[in-house]
Amino acid sequence: MQFHLQALSADNLLHSLTLEASDEADARRQAEARSLTILTLAPARAPLRLGQRGGFSLLLFSQELLALLEAGLSLVESIEALLDKEAQPQAAAVLNGLWQRLREGERFSQALAQQAAVFPPLYIGIVQAAEGTSELPQALKRYLDYQIRLDEVRSRLISATIYPGILVTVGGAVALFLLGFVVPRFAAVYQGSGRPMPMLSQLLLDWGQLVANHSALFGLGLVAVLGLGGWQLRRLWQSGAWRSLLLRVPSVGERLHILELSRLYLTLGMLLEGGITISSALQMVHGIAAPATRLQLQAAAASIRAGDMVSDAFERHGLTTPISLRMLRVGERSGQLGAMLTRSANFYESDSARWLERFSKTFEPLLMTAIGLLIGVIVLLLYMPIFDLAGSL
Repeated sequence: MQFHLQALSADNLLHSLTLEASDEADARRQAEARSLTILTLAPARAPLRLGQRGGFSLLLFSQELLALLEAGLSLVESIEALLDKEAQPQAAAVLNGLWQRLREGERFSQALAQQAAVFPPLYIGIVQAAEGTSELPQALKRYLDYQIRLDEVRSRLISATIYPGILVTVGGAVALFLLGFVVPRFAAVYQGSGRPMPMLSQLLLDWGQLVANHSALFGLGLVAVLGLGGWQLRRLWQSGAWRSLLLRVPSVGERLHILELSRLYLTLGMLLEGGITISSALQMVHGIAAPATRLQLQAAAASIRAGDMVSDAFERHGLTTPISLRMLRVGERSGQLGAMLTRSANFYESDSARWLERFSKTFEPLLMTAIGLLIGVIVLLLYMPIFDLAGSL
């Protein structure tokens, strides 16, 4: 059977390849024969999904491990202490696997790579780079800072969508209730009045009468539309096509592109500051980048391998902004490219946070006004015949 693996060579370059082997142990032997350090290994027909952690919190594990290492415990003692206090079976199994392999003399990065479904390649890469310089606590600090900042950006985006989502849900539910329940009953009341009604009110009441006569059909249609809409949204989310749609929106697309660049700079900065080469770092971030950005990264990596400067390659392939380009060139001249990438990410995170706050303060009142107007128009059209009747008395 075939196994797909990602591994680091002796010169710290990342390789992705597929091996034909009888079992996982045979695939590992073949990789070791090529002097490769395995980061991830999975059957080609069922690749591992790094987003599934199986109940194990990587962030909490890193925080606790860092605290124990800084307290003076060795790595084996730290893992053993975490194992002793762990009550959750899945997390205990992960820690027990690490402890067993460390006791057998394996390096920490090799022990992590044995459980690639739990520990992503980025994490394994920075640990492996730190092992050569005995700076594991510093590497863990970098990863924690990186993950916490990504979580903060994600939390801001989620928070910005919660209130509009509630408005749209409640407003849509009220509008559907009026159209599907209230309007048909008003239509039955007005049906025998014999009085002429305003055109828009008549159209609304005709709709209400139609719904009343075919309520079961309209109910099934509504369920089908909601189900199809949910399926389509899920499909767009899983395929990543929602990014392409948002990128076409003038202001939002530009800001989304900057957020993607900010995440790219932050990840690259963490890897470079951890001692990983730019070529390996670019290959490691390939898996977390958006589909369109991956193509740009591949082209930029090829230019860098051909001898181009990082700033020139990024500029040529659309991975810079005017400000980040200047900062990258300063980092290249000073030998602090990783630090400058991190500062670029900091700059654009702050700028994006301010833009998101301004956008929310503008968009939310507009959305509330639009929903209020929609509901108000429906109610007004329902009561216009009553107003006409009262005026004729």
